[in-house]
Amino acid sequence: MIENLGPNTPKLEISEEKKLRGIYERDPGSKIWWIRYADSTGRIRREKAGTKGAAIKLYQKRKMEVLQGKKLPENLRAPMVSFDELAKDALAYSKVHKRSYGDDEIRMEKLLASYRGRAADSITPQDIERFLSKNSEENSWAPATANRYRALVSLVYRLGMLNGKVKENPAKFVKHRLENNAKIRWLSGPEEVRLRTYLGETCPEHLPELGLALNTGMRLGEMYSLAWENVNSARKVLTIPRSKNGEMRHIPLNRAALAELALLRKRSKGTGNVVRDPKGRALASPRFWFEPAISKAKIRNFTWHCLRHTFASRLVMAGIDLRTVQELMGHKSIQMTIRYAHLAPKHTLAAVEVLGTNSLIDSTDTITSTEGVEQEGPQAGHAF
Repeated sequence: MIENLGPNTPKLEISEEKKLRGIYERDPGSKIWWIRYADSTGRIRREKAGTKGAAIKLYQKRKMEVLQGKKLPENLRAPMVSFDELAKDALAYSKVHKRSYGDDEIRMEKLLASYRGRAADSITPQDIERFLSKNSEENSWAPATANRYRALVSLVYRLGMLNGKVKENPAKFVKHRLENNAKIRWLSGPEEVRLRTYLGETCPEHLPELGLALNTGMRLGEMYSLAWENVNSARKVLTIPRSKNGEMRHIPLNRAALAELALLRKRSKGTGNVVRDPKGRALASPRFWFEPAISKAKIRNFTWHCLRHTFASRLVMAGIDLRTVQELMGHKSIQMTIRYAHLAPKHTLAAVEVLGTNSLIDSTDTITSTEGVEQEGPQAGHAF
């Protein structure tokens, strides 16, 4: 039986308000509901629930847990760690330990555009895979580019694990894209003639940079950060204090490289950066003159890094063994150097021809020796 409480009975709206206490939209109109409650220690907690119905159920569950004196899950007792915080730690590490810090900084901005404000442990391998697939399709990312982003996310979480901020690295479950490194672009003789001709007519001051790159195989970053203190013309060697692999390496200087360095030395008086313009100003990149020159010389699908490929391929075509080329290129693995072997088909054919010639000589010697034995046979028979 329902008791009539009289005219002073509170309206149902008040009862409904009490029912919804602790449930709210952080951003009004977003339809994303949160709950707010005090745990068993009196500490105020906030949790994102989703729909209004889910928020009501979660709020009731948490209040029941508090009443029953249950301990909260570990991930609720610890403060939420955002992806932003882990990204900041990773960039600080990259700035100290990686030469590619500038690239990491640019890539991190794109990652933060997708994950800013999210709890680090809420990002799944599927989230990362969707990010890579979407950008690969929309921005025509090569497999290598997707792998660089995957590696950066992995660094973010590995450092987070070392710092005790997260327990898992979701990037390790994302498949590594297969990169096609077999196709290598190098500068042919006629192409070099056209490029040098155009530079000679329009901006001859940059010819020493081209010559130095072709005769040393330095990476762009190595060449444009090279200081004169690391060039020893007397010993004909220059030193890269810290290469891409984080190790010091030494590059011997041939006559052509020494001649280019002599021209560059006049602009800087032998101090500071090696590569400077005619006014003595240090240059950070060749792109402002190199890319237009490549276009005008009608050299297609060619970048500055292809000059490094040219250096390696010409060494192989000159008959230099791969181990030596590996050392000159600063490759950590011989597998990186083996890629250039196919660029010298004439030389590999010559090697096979040598083998064929040697086999023929051996075969001739054998036949001659056999014929000698056969000649002795009849003589022996004739003696009878």
